[in-house]
Amino acid sequence: MIWNWLGRRPLAVDVALVALALIPTIAAAVQHSHPVAGCVLGIAETLPLLRRRQRPVAVLALVTLFVLAMVALGIWFLPFQFGLALYTLATICERRVALAAGAAAVLATAAAEAVSGDLGFGDSVSRLVFGVALWLLGDSIGSRRAYVREIEEKADRLERGREADARRATAEEQARIARELHDVVAHALSVIVIQAAAADDVFEHEPARVREPIRAIESAARSALGDLRRVLGVLQPDAGLEPQPGLALLDGLVEQVRATGLEVSLRVEGAPRALPAAVDLSAYRIVQEALTNTLKHSGAGRATVRVRYGEVLGIEVRDDGPGVVADGTPEGNGLIGMRERAAMLGGTVEAGSRAGGGYVVSARLPVGAGR
Repeated sequence: MIWNWLGRRPLAVDVALVALALIPTIAAAVQHSHPVAGCVLGIAETLPLLRRRQRPVAVLALVTLFVLAMVALGIWFLPFQFGLALYTLATICERRVALAAGAAAVLATAAAEAVSGDLGFGDSVSRLVFGVALWLLGDSIGSRRAYVREIEEKADRLERGREADARRATAEEQARIARELHDVVAHALSVIVIQAAAADDVFEHEPARVREPIRAIESAARSALGDLRRVLGVLQPDAGLEPQPGLALLDGLVEQVRATGLEVSLRVEGAPRALPAAVDLSAYRIVQEALTNTLKHSGAGRATVRVRYGEVLGIEVRDDGPGVVADGTPEGNGLIGMRERAAMLGGTVEAGSRAGGGYVVSARLPVGAGR
């Protein structure tokens, strides 16, 4: 508790240390034969310690300079200031800088004491040993702080990495859900709009025929509701929902589109086999979106869906419309979504008008993808 409190108030600690150092320094100086010089040099040696944290090398240089002057006059009273400057240097600075500057200060002081000879050998050695001991203590604490700081920085980098991964995973999941919702809602609404228009056309003249498009609307709505529940099931992992649709359900999708009046034929080439879930779902959604675009934009009367099994799953949806999207935006969200689905699996989607009229969507999906 007390160390945390002191750590938050470095200036107050430094002022207290300077005050504690000045009291015995001045007391020793006034009893010496050179009291004025002792007081002046003692104060000059101590005051730089107020900036020891900000300028450790400069503070050590100043303290050492005044120590050399005091040694020359034979009035070096206390080694505390010199030792504190060495301790601060070793604690804050890089080890290479602290070792070079500390060694220079200690050697200069030792040389000055040897030349002066005013201080006894024992006193000279003990003061130097005191300074070196504080330097070693500071070096140990500085190394520990550097190690802790490195661990904290590494932990911070790992945390930032985890956050970035989480954001990326969230963005990918949001994009997946957006694609699924677009495919489900766009297809269902297209079927519902067409069937509602058909019901409106026959309502006045042949009311009995309204029942058929209304049933188709109900079927499309129920299917869309089930798909929505499956798509949003990721938000409720314990919901026990049905599995995602795949190519095995293409017959139902084709029948649903046929009910709108568009003549659709389905051709399967090669032996059908189990596909990875991601490939199966993406193939179904690509066919669904291509047929939805045909209903919404092409004005076609006939469409052909071809699925070809092999090392690469081939999908092709052709229609006999004019081959140009009615609103002039062939690169809409649906086509972009199809291409994104294929790209995530290492496949491709190509779309465009064909010679002689009509529009073609062609996809190639690696069968080994998504395992």
